[in-house]
Amino acid sequence: MNDLEKSRRRLELLYDVGISLSSEKHLPKLLEKIVQAAKCITNADGGTLYLLSEDGRSLRYEIVRTDSLDLAYGGSAPLPASGIFANLPLYRPDGSNNDAIVAAYAALSASTVNIADAYEVKDFDFTGPRAFDARMGYRSRSFLTVPMKNHENELIGVLQLINAIDPETGKTTVFRETDQRLVESLASQAAVALSNRQLMHQMESLFEATIRMINTAIAKKSAFTNSHCVRVPELTMLIAEAVCADTEGPLAGWTLNETEQHELRIAALMHDCGKITTPVHVIDKSRKLETIFDRIALIDTRFEVVRRDAKIRMLETIAAGADAAPAKAEHARLLEEIAEDQALLQRSNLGSERMSDSDVERIKEIARKYRWTSADGVNHPFLDEDEIVNLTIIAGTLTAPERQIINDHIVATINMLEELPWPKHLTNVPEIAGNHHERMDGQGYPRGVRAGELSVQARILAIADIFEALTASDRPYKTPMKVSEALSILEKFKQRGHIDPDIFDSFVRQQVHKRYAELFLTPEQQE
Repeated sequence: MNDLEKSRRRLELLYDVGISLSSEKHLPKLLEKIVQAAKCITNADGGTLYLLSEDGRSLRYEIVRTDSLDLAYGGSAPLPASGIFANLPLYRPDGSNNDAIVAAYAALSASTVNIADAYEVKDFDFTGPRAFDARMGYRSRSFLTVPMKNHENELIGVLQLINAIDPETGKTTVFRETDQRLVESLASQAAVALSNRQLMHQMESLFEATIRMINTAIAKKSAFTNSHCVRVPELTMLIAEAVCADTEGPLAGWTLNETEQHELRIAALMHDCGKITTPVHVIDKSRKLETIFDRIALIDTRFEVVRRDAKIRMLETIAAGADAAPAKAEHARLLEEIAEDQALLQRSNLGSERMSDSDVERIKEIARKYRWTSADGVNHPFLDEDEIVNLTIIAGTLTAPERQIINDHIVATINMLEELPWPKHLTNVPEIAGNHHERMDGQGYPRGVRAGELSVQARILAIADIFEALTASDRPYKTPMKVSEALSILEKFKQRGHIDPDIFDSFVRQQVHKRYAELFLTPEQQE
């Protein structure tokens, strides 16, 4: 093959590498491709790629390859922990340039260094390569060290090639000028590709930090919601992994690629972002009379006023000449009745048990039976209408309007997510996050979407949301369930068409509940 043909082949390789670099998204693979391409173009035995450290004061080893020694570190093969590949400082302790190290010199001077024989060079310190050679039985000879600068002329790293091999004789030779120009071109392309990848990573990090900021804002309103926002994404990914691994059922063979997994995680992280609009006194309402404080204390005070008035009536009756014994007996009876009524209101305020019809009627009767007089002499009904409505909530602690406010968080979530200009690989986030309260039978909210319109990812998130809520130990309005109790409820939900039966079956077969319990639940709950 003549020199012209060789040059053509290498230019074609450089072109192909440029296309490959622009499409590679995985940073370790990208770095490997850069070194491998440079070695191939120059027929070099070894190659090293350094990246500039975050503080800009050293070069960090990323890829080390030497074919004749079968040496491969970095990228898919981690660097050894022995410290043999410690960072190369760009500056000496006194702050001066560390230009005795060839890679540091190339980085600081932004110039390529082409060395025919490292052992004969006086301008650079090759103590390290010599020690490496002595230990490995190697001979480092020719070096080509090229700085990598991006489109903004910023240093990204350094690409260094060692020992160009003559393809005809197999002997070590120098890096030719044409090699240098090609590698400089490759280094420029590689720097831009690396810069773009780093920029993408920074944008992804910024986006996820923004999500965490939103969740932190919600956490400031409600520590219970914060725990939920942490656990649901973890459980969602455990369920997705289980469904992908399951070889039984209609979903056998269903998979998520890396991009789809990332999309699902983002959706899970943002599934309750609309709660930032929900009033905290509704999110954390642990008692029926709770607003910014529990109003049961006000009612207890009224009972004390009622007791005071009852005592005054007894004393007035006796003072008027009536027989003391009957008056005292009636007073004792009234105190017992007041205590029973007060206990009922205190018990009802907890919302831990379903209200019976008889208790609802008794509360309404209590509201009519007593009155109390304030310090200004005004006579008041014992319970106002709002207190009656709250104390007679049949189940839980929320009134119908408050429950609607809670449910509206998903509408806010959908509206917020649909306003964002999602990139192509995240376009399904609004659908996944926005449908986690929908049901398979179409009876969910807010849109009543039926099973056929729900993605598998949204169905996974729905189960994660329910299981976390059932087993959560930090909710102010409920006691945490054991795993067995939560599974029993989910089984009923499955039978009623509430949740996806196939995903729930995978959940159980792959024992997701056990893995989740080990991570987040107390030992007492893991039954």
